[in-house]
Amino acid sequence: MTNANQRNQRKKQPALVRRRLLDNGARLCVEQGVAGLTLQAVADAADVTKGGLLHHFSTKQALIEEIFSERLQAFDTSIKQAMKLDPEPSGCFTRAYITATLELIEKDDFIQWAALMMAMLTEPGLKKRWTQWLEQSLEQHRDTDSAPEMRLARYAVDGLWLAGLLDEEERVATKREALHLHSQLIEMTRKP
Repeated sequence: MTNANQRNQRKKQPALVRRRLLDNGARLCVEQGVAGLTLQAVADAADVTKGGLLHHFSTKQALIEEIFSERLQAFDTSIKQAMKLDPEPSGCFTRAYITATLELIEKDDFIQWAALMMAMLTEPGLKKRWTQWLEQSLEQHRDTDSAPEMRLARYAVDGLWLAGLLDEEERVATKREALHLHSQLIEMTRKP
């Protein structure tokens, strides 16, 4: 089958093409950094024409924002699942946030998160999405998760996560430390 025939068959499967573009875009964000990412590189890696990529994502920013949105949605889902398992309402969001964040450090796609979160510092669109998500979550759980101890626990786990971003050796150490600190951070969220 020729490349033209293969591409014509893919047109009949736009969801699969879109998935390949997102997966390869995420992988290339890690390898090249968000700033070094090009639409042509993503198209080539996904075996799609650049025009095919532009059909799904009109700009590099649109592609990056969709990759980030998927990761954020997965993180949000992990938090909601953890909250369902927690019988204690007070601090429930914070405990779920701690658990989901520490689980993220363990996952293989942590490096993809790392690239996107580092880009968030310089990309206003990504920063805005994260900030909106966090503000909405905290507002939704204001009655149960606004105590200073909750904020400190969330900041502590954010620090562990950031330490894991810095380098691979630190990430391995962070994984070990996270197991030990998980119960201590959770305990910070429980009423005396």
